[in-house]
Amino acid sequence: MNTIIDIEARGTAHCETTALGVLLRHEGLDLSEPMLFGLGSGLSFIYWDSRNLDFPFLGGRVKPFVLTSNLATRLGLELQVRETSSPRRAWDHVAAALDAGRPVGLQLDSHHLEYFGSRAHFGGHVVAMYGYDDHDAHLVDTAQQGGAVTTSLTSLARARAERGPMTARHRSFTLAVPENAPSPRSQLVPAITACADAFLDPPIANLGHRGVAKAAKLLPTWLQRTDDPRQDLSRAALLMEKAGTGGALFRNLYRDFLAECAQLIDSEHLRTGHRLYAEAATGWTEVAELVAKAGESGDAACLVRAGAVLTELARVERDAMRALSRLGGEAPR
Repeated sequence: MNTIIDIEARGTAHCETTALGVLLRHEGLDLSEPMLFGLGSGLSFIYWDSRNLDFPFLGGRVKPFVLTSNLATRLGLELQVRETSSPRRAWDHVAAALDAGRPVGLQLDSHHLEYFGSRAHFGGHVVAMYGYDDHDAHLVDTAQQGGAVTTSLTSLARARAERGPMTARHRSFTLAVPENAPSPRSQLVPAITACADAFLDPPIANLGHRGVAKAAKLLPTWLQRTDDPRQDLSRAALLMEKAGTGGALFRNLYRDFLAECAQLIDSEHLRTGHRLYAEAATGWTEVAELVAKAGESGDAACLVRAGAVLTELARVERDAMRALSRLGGEAPR
């Protein structure tokens, strides 16, 4: 059996928006990666540390698949999600959609994908599948991972069956765009204000601007948390800047989303938010560089400096989100 769907693979940065772009372009809806990320209210922040973690984790976006759910709700998309504990039924779900000419999104553990650059486990990875033959699956991943790639059906089955943090039960999904779907432009303000409100009023201190402030206090202690600073701090810096975030812990993507919005909406609040997120993006890249330098040198002063930058970033992002939250009450111009 050989099924290949004609799709367009673009050089994109983040896994979930990469997959969403493939599925939606096939349906005739072509949006930039920053627009997909922003309309899905994807920006967030979490500082996470617990007894079962070897080292603290900094995250810059909402949980896996929340972005997809947000986007589908916002744009009135027909989102069909399949989950099962049965590997056979899981394959049947995917094959049926592909054989019907529709690409499929998959959430899986990237550790098992043969083309993937990192062997670390990550159960929240998302790819678009556009074909298969007797031996291989044909996928679209981020530009960093090769764009249009292949992996064996055996490795794909292992990736989908993995269990652990952030994994799903063989999750697959398809998207359709109904004729009466609202225009993306009409949903910009609701998407921005929803993201801002969540960031400004997090339920716990590890999230949103409060989480950034907490990270600012704790990051200077990171050398005390590791026996291998070269490995652990270098990995933390890599996750901020390179690992599918689009740079600056997703702040580059959100900055570019706000820039697109500013071309469509005449708003001083929006321009303020964009200016401040441009500043925040630069700051997050500096933090990643300082953490990497601390890992290489063992110099705690680098982490003290990174903590000071984070203190300022907590203020910058809070002020940006306060400005953006006011979009909903602004008179049209």
